Amino acid sequence: MSDAWLVVGLGNPGPDYATHRHNVGQMVVAQLCADLGLTLKRHKANAMVAEGRFRHGTDKIIVATPLSYMNTSGGPVGGLVKYFDVSPERVIIIHDDIDLPFDSVRLKLGGGHGGQNGVRSIIGAIGADFLRVRVGVGRPAGRKDAADHVLEGFSKAEREVLPNLIVDAADAVERIVVDGLTKAQLRVHTAKG
Repeated sequence: MSDAWLVVGLGNPGPDYATHRHNVGQMVVAQLCADLGLTLKRHKANAMVAEGRFRHGTDKIIVATPLSYMNTSGGPVGGLVKYFDVSPERVIIIHDDIDLPFDSVRLKLGGGHGGQNGVRSIIGAIGADFLRVRVGVGRPAGRKDAADHVLEGFSKAEREVLPNLIVDAADAVERIVVDGLTKAQLRVHTAKG
């Protein structure tokens, strides 16, 4: 097994979806690529991929965004896990979570899908023992359907805070890779209360 980490940001492909709440995982990968000077390139596993390190001496990371739609993310993630020979415990999935308030980040290992269909698809492909960086996008107001909520852009007020949320989530990924999950959770979960 490789000692690399596979970091995957979930979302839907194409410019029509790029600013939606559902694509916050891909926004975090874009931030990581900007921070590390990486350029995503098309991979045969139906994903965009780049490789790098947070700094000299740290484990290699493989950052990726599936080219499939959210609900079929398991195919590309399973293909990348196999290609790069990464164990599920070294897979970090970054995804939107409506059960968390907007502007919050939570980290966990394993568990269910919580209604997130991309996570459900990945569990079907590689099992549940992967790490999750859950990025809070909040619940829809009133009776609005959750599916409609995640397929909309952020509000004006949210867009002002969104860059900081993306940076916080990218920092959380680095903390997991460099310090391990327990220390990362302590830092991330206490940062904003």
